[in-house]
Amino acid sequence: MGGMRMRIGATVTAVVLVVAATGVSSAAAAPDKPGQPRYTAGAVGAGDAYFPSSGNGGYDVQHYDLAVTYTPPAAAPAPLEGQFSGVATIDLVALQDLDRFNLDLRGMTVQSVAIGGKAAASVAPPAPGATVDGAAFWHVQDDANRVWELTIQPRPKIKTGQTVRVVIGYGGTTTRPLDIEDALYGWVTTRDGAIVASEPEGSMTWYPVSDHPTDKASYSFAITVPEGKVAVANGTQPKPATTTAGWTTWYWDAPDQQASYLTTASVGDFELRQTYTSASGVPIIDAVDTKLTPQRLATTNASLAQQPAMIDYFESQFGPYPFGSFGAIVDNDSVGYALETQTRPVYSSQASQGTVAHELAHQWFGNSVSPERWQDIWLNEGWATYAAWMWTERTGGISTQQAYNAWYAPARTPDYWALPIGDPGALGLFATQVYNRGAATLQALRVEVGDEAFFAGARLWLERYDDSTGTSEGFQAVFEETSGKDLDGFFQIWLRDPVKPPATWTIP
Repeated sequence: MGGMRMRIGATVTAVVLVVAATGVSSAAAAPDKPGQPRYTAGAVGAGDAYFPSSGNGGYDVQHYDLAVTYTPPAAAPAPLEGQFSGVATIDLVALQDLDRFNLDLRGMTVQSVAIGGKAAASVAPPAPGATVDGAAFWHVQDDANRVWELTIQPRPKIKTGQTVRVVIGYGGTTTRPLDIEDALYGWVTTRDGAIVASEPEGSMTWYPVSDHPTDKASYSFAITVPEGKVAVANGTQPKPATTTAGWTTWYWDAPDQQASYLTTASVGDFELRQTYTSASGVPIIDAVDTKLTPQRLATTNASLAQQPAMIDYFESQFGPYPFGSFGAIVDNDSVGYALETQTRPVYSSQASQGTVAHELAHQWFGNSVSPERWQDIWLNEGWATYAAWMWTERTGGISTQQAYNAWYAPARTPDYWALPIGDPGALGLFATQVYNRGAATLQALRVEVGDEAFFAGARLWLERYDDSTGTSEGFQAVFEETSGKDLDGFFQIWLRDPVKPPATWTIP
């Protein structure tokens, strides 16, 4: 299996809708570039080498308002399928004069589209290279090549700087989608609801989106589920849930800038807890599955009880908690992983203390500052793993240096060392080396530059790239700034060289 060509069963479907826009006059050519078209198509994809078709060019999304109605599967032996309908209201700003632009959407059918309050009608999708007269909208889903694109061709065309509201009605039958590594992700249907964890580009499985971290936006949610079910999303509840005729709508608001892969809207048999805050006043909201076994519930409760102290400690090391709330979603499902989502990490089966520390650290490293390219995922996972090492030391366990030494000591095969964590490939995003060698890189960096420069660099990184994205090159530059050292050789060894680093940083 190579590159982006994972085959999950190739299907191609098309739904095409006419789109109307107002208030913009067309122009055949740019005034300052005679002979060149003024209005052009936004790029199909954000330009990420690992996921070329994810995200889109030509615009910047400001806000997603997602209204979702979801019916979980019936009891076994009924098929493990849910019924989903949604209305996505998307506010975006054009970054160029747009002839057309795209949104990512996988596995859903579009029923309606409006721009500027005007309804749309459908046309057939064009053949490659063909033009389309008038306003048009089409949806191509090519599973074999991992291309899932809604293309909007508005008429009149959209001018640079114009704010546009797109309203899309869509829906379908939900199952259990797979990512490029054949792991469950996105909107994963469960018997009692859904567990939603979308890294790296699974948000497109449940709403139309520019699905790349470089296009952050704010979010609001209204999630309607059968009465008795609980729906949990990012942020806080702006108003209480409402119930009418057997359906309950849960409202959530996430006003901070957020990468699409960090959104969630998990549904299940949850107990919603809102009982404590950190010392700095961060409200903590947990949703814990009522079906956890007694042992898993005890582990989960003990771990979640440490969240306020963890926030206090990480704030002392990294600076203020970057968002308006925190918490957890603990789902009694067999997905088999924990995953960061902004403000509300998702845990499958139970939450352990080390994992909670890891996911909390992601709020700074990964959520506040996200990877500009997916190849730089070590900046997420290395920091989160290292912060868990720090928490272990804080609570009386082994020190970060001892954790480093324990990682460094074992003999490993050449294949382990061959993976360059600074560019692990699309199939290596969640390799253990990205986590553990990433954490070891940070401990070695701390030894290399000293504690003062190390923690000054961590805080400067978070301040400089807050609510944005960063790269390994930018990270190196920050630490060269705080330490006064040339770190080219250091980062070459740790991020790129396909061999075991020398014992230079192993301190007894």
